[in-house]
Amino acid sequence: MKRIVATLAFGLGATLLAGAAQAQGTLNSIKQKGYISCGSNPGLAGFGVPDAQGRWTGLDVDFCRALSAAIFNDVTKVRFIPLSAKDRFTALQSGEVDILSRNTTWSMSRDTALGLDFPAVNFYDGQGFMVKKKLGVTSAKQLDGASVCTQQGTTTELNLADYFRANKMKYEVVAFASADETFKAYDSGRCDAFTTDASGLYAERLRASAPDDNIVLPEIISKEPLAPAVRQGDAQWFDIVRWTHYAMINAEEAGITQANVDQMAKSSDNPDIKRILGTEGKYGADLGLTNDWAHRVIKLVGNYGEVFERNVGQGSPLKIQRGLNALWSKGGLQYGPPIR
Repeated sequence: MKRIVATLAFGLGATLLAGAAQAQGTLNSIKQKGYISCGSNPGLAGFGVPDAQGRWTGLDVDFCRALSAAIFNDVTKVRFIPLSAKDRFTALQSGEVDILSRNTTWSMSRDTALGLDFPAVNFYDGQGFMVKKKLGVTSAKQLDGASVCTQQGTTTELNLADYFRANKMKYEVVAFASADETFKAYDSGRCDAFTTDASGLYAERLRASAPDDNIVLPEIISKEPLAPAVRQGDAQWFDIVRWTHYAMINAEEAGITQANVDQMAKSSDNPDIKRILGTEGKYGADLGLTNDWAHRVIKLVGNYGEVFERNVGQGSPLKIQRGLNALWSKGGLQYGPPIR
């Protein structure tokens, strides 16, 4: 037993050491190879999914494109690597991908034990339940004795156990390795309820054999701050990822859009806008980028609100309300520290 434990510990340590070495110069590595390797979800509408021609779309996908714009002034310098929930952290730790932008919950154990950092929350979410209307259930507290489909290797399993234990209810877990298997099992009637992040519930409902026959229950049973992840040990890359998100937030707050960013850069006298767009100060240089890095991001990808609306908001089939993902000035939690 001691030999097995020692072997496992050595293996994890070797993976983390390899990742740490890789992390020392992520930006330089990206520039040398000419693209960003972006670990992505291959099957979640609104967040990450390729179409039949291999064209990727989604909120997480657009964030990797924003990084590509910041570095290369070109949104095509990204290679999307499809990763399962089970394989995603190993792929990042080993250096297979430069960033994990894949609807991943930022938690303490992932932050401290896996050798990863989470620069910023790009979507505030929470776990919920979906059931078929014919079940006659309107609240998660009516699921006592239900069978629940969930995905292995995710935070949903622990949250599910905690919720039923806290409410003194019994349930049966029906777990699957992939998100696709999990939802197909629910849709075919192998379980009474399906649980995942609320954003995922709305996305998966679109794939149901009869979408209107399913309802999302009102309870949110957990906090799921979804964030891109990078390897620990590379402060420069961490800062680039963090401030790219904050630049998109600050641009939305300042009214800078894809349509007006060029004009704003030419004519605005607002010092905050001038700093965001790089016409004042040398804030890009501090990141190892050009001073117009945020201008590139907004022009080629958009501000946070534009990315949200076209992928998961009212301009998308999901039609998710901004809610907690609204700007702080509009009752939400999205808040960008100042660029100054």
